[in-house]
Amino acid sequence: MKVLISHDMAEADLERIRSVSDSLVVEKATTLEEALERAAEAEVVYAGRWSDELWRAAPNLKWVQSWGAGVERFLTRDFVASPIVLTNAAGIYAIPIAEHIMAFVLHFSRRFDRALRAQREARWDWVEPDELAGRTLGIVGLGGIGAEAARRAKALDMRVIGTRRRPELGGGYVDEVRGHEQLDWLLAEADYVALCTPLTPQTRRLIGAPQLARMKPTAYLINVGRGGLVDEAALVAALQERAIAGAGLDVFEQEPLPPESPLWGLPNVLITPHTAGGSPRSHERIMALFGENLRRFLAGEELLNVVDKREGY
Repeated sequence: MKVLISHDMAEADLERIRSVSDSLVVEKATTLEEALERAAEAEVVYAGRWSDELWRAAPNLKWVQSWGAGVERFLTRDFVASPIVLTNAAGIYAIPIAEHIMAFVLHFSRRFDRALRAQREARWDWVEPDELAGRTLGIVGLGGIGAEAARRAKALDMRVIGTRRRPELGGGYVDEVRGHEQLDWLLAEADYVALCTPLTPQTRRLIGAPQLARMKPTAYLINVGRGGLVDEAALVAALQERAIAGAGLDVFEQEPLPPESPLWGLPNVLITPHTAGGSPRSHERIMALFGENLRRFLAGEELLNVVDKREGY
């Protein structure tokens, strides 16, 4: 059985995949063009690089493993309608992304934004920091990432509220959970709003001008989900007008973020270049997940992290 790795992968990792079974032929393709050339006999694709052309060039393809948690790039109409199974890396990046959320929160709470600007100018600019104890973190999307962020926020004595599609499932360390239709409630209550929900047709531009207007003028927006969750022009306007206090942004509508974006120059914004999930441990987790899923696939067992392609997660 042929497994195609559609991105560059170290030889040691390729050997680790081959060790799952003697029946495997494992090849990597470092460009999309190379992947298209090697796709014909592939039954499994571990997808870094991806396009609609790739699965169409693989008539034997049965299963695609995404190396990320977000899968919107796969969900074209024809691929959704196909019988090909899609699995993702949900949960793999929960710990580093949750830590990234709290780094954004602490950055603004302790006024490090002001401190960094003053340091660059060799200026002693004393400003009173805030405390997180008793402040409210609102988490939009209480999946693995949201749950890990809630656990860390409770350790800092924060109040945690959240929304999720099925609120009856609860939220572990969350004080109150409501359905997604209660987003306005969360926005009005939270001092920090963390977007952790997948990007789907229902959540695209979930946060626009009306939603930003419902936030406290002292509140901060944190986006570690997908750039498409936020109307970027509306966010820029809210930040420029100080309708909200600031934003911590790891993801953007266009990546890399264009140099001409006004977000770069706003003093109340902290930008990281889609690095929230970065960690040397993340690689080990995704390799372990793919290895286990490959074993299950060969044994005819149920795969982990199967995506409902019609729902988008």
